[in-house]
Amino acid sequence: MALFAKIAFGLAAGYGLLLLGLYFGQRSLIYRPDPRRVTPLQAGLANVTERILKTADGSRLIAWQAAAAAGRPTILYFHGNAGNLSTRAERIGRLQAKGWGVFMLSYRGYGGSSGKPSETANLKDAELALTTLNNEGIATRDIVLFGESLGTGIATQLAARHQQVAGLILNSPFTSMADAAAYHYPWVWVRPFIVDRYDTRSIIAKVACPILILHGEQDRVVPIAMGRELARIAKTRGTGARVTGSGVKLVTYAKGEHMDLDSYGALRDVNKFIESLKRPRNIRAAQ
Repeated sequence: MALFAKIAFGLAAGYGLLLLGLYFGQRSLIYRPDPRRVTPLQAGLANVTERILKTADGSRLIAWQAAAAAGRPTILYFHGNAGNLSTRAERIGRLQAKGWGVFMLSYRGYGGSSGKPSETANLKDAELALTTLNNEGIATRDIVLFGESLGTGIATQLAARHQQVAGLILNSPFTSMADAAAYHYPWVWVRPFIVDRYDTRSIIAKVACPILILHGEQDRVVPIAMGRELARIAKTRGTGARVTGSGVKLVTYAKGEHMDLDSYGALRDVNKFIESLKRPRNIRAAQ
């Protein structure tokens, strides 16, 4: 009995240490930045400008901006949890080639931006990016929010706060960071300990604009079940939204994984979605 008690105590202590390690190290698991600052020209992008935004708390944020062709909307893009802006250079170039404007923000600690990333900081910085575009004459109604993986949690919250955005695109979205953590660590009681929760599940039904969800059926990072669940919830939107359930489209790719959807036609579907958007001129922005 004494030996059993010692074994049980050892296992409990080890489990407790594991929980502590995951709790204090969770942001290093969520955010995997490449801090190198690469200019658009170095990444092979012409007619893309590097911008520097200064936050209220003194951080400096790097952003890349491509101007929209006349009459075209601007995509405010929030990237995933790894790499830097240059990792998305090909996608930026292909979007730019369609005439869409692109404004892609580098999170704190990524690609030359100072500071450390967190959900609170990322949401404040997303607001700053939107305000910057507004101040330069780009109306909220002419902005499409595009979130990639981690960025889907930011884009959805911004769309819920600003009801007049033209559209919301979610590439490989997760329902919440707690759900994603539980998926990857099913043997650990992680849900109560997640700090940056990115709870898209509880927010997406508050989004008023049309929504496009893209997901690979072979995704092992964020299972397709999460994308399907978000589509299901979004379709419950009522008459308070500009569009109801019919304004939600889920596109899946049989061979697609987490970050390779462009290889299976994702940008074609993105372009069709943006072309279909009717940007309202008579709705007061919810600021």
